[in-house]
Amino acid sequence: MINALAAEAYITGVASFMFFAEKYMSEEPDTIFAPIFMLSLFVLSAAVMAYIFCLWPLKLYLDGEKEAGVKLFLQTLMSFAAFTSIILVALLFV
Repeated sequence: MINALAAEAYITGVASFMFFAEKYMSEEPDTIFAPIFMLSLFVLSAAVMAYIFCLWPLKLYLDGEKEAGVKLFLQTLMSFAAFTSIILVALLFV
């Protein structure tokens, strides 16, 4: 559950930055830096999510605790799915 909360916190931070940064962006035309930033953010996000979701389960799995590693990964995934569902319900009804 902690890993799923960490993932949600990271996503909330990135989304908040993107939401509020728009207000402070200048009205000048986009440069090459906008797509470079977005692709860099995408790659960074993939790396952070891989770290959050896979580091400990993979360590457990490779240390011979295969059941514990798979269980931790599935618990993280299901917790994240639950948090995502709550956010979807909030988006639909708020």
